[in-house]
Amino acid sequence: MSNIDIVGGKFTSNKPYLFRALYEWIIDNDATPYLLVDATKANVQVPQHLVKDGQIVLNASPGAIRDWFADNSAVSFNTRFSGKAQNIYVPMNSLLAIYAQENGMGMAFPEELEDDNSDDESQSDSQELDPLTETIEEQKPERSAVKKEKSKKVSHLKVIK
Repeated sequence: MSNIDIVGGKFTSNKPYLFRALYEWIIDNDATPYLLVDATKANVQVPQHLVKDGQIVLNASPGAIRDWFADNSAVSFNTRFSGKAQNIYVPMNSLLAIYAQENGMGMAFPEELEDDNSDDESQSDSQELDPLTETIEEQKPERSAVKKEKSKKVSHLKVIK
């Protein structure tokens, strides 16, 4: 699982947490959770004959699966395709979206960069920034500029003696 460099330390990906929350939310609303999976990623175990354009959509409703397991690194369960039992294994980096089949509500996840396990941390850290973080960082005003701006303001209050 990739780490995101945040001021104050490294954070793990929030994807598995959001995924589990959305899965529970979809189930709680009596809807059918569908998982969109990138079947071209390493370690993905899905029925390859059903993969189209490198992707597969999996029905993950409790009635259609058994042995559900989801942690920070992967999702796994057992299901049947055309009557044949199949073990499904979906690493978090291959999970593209989770949504309700009935209305499409859910979330698409941004593609995560692979950890290259290199010794050059500065290079891997810079590759892990997503466009949203970069945009926020670019828009942050310099602290000295903010202090100068605050010091130039004149109070609208008057002292009455």
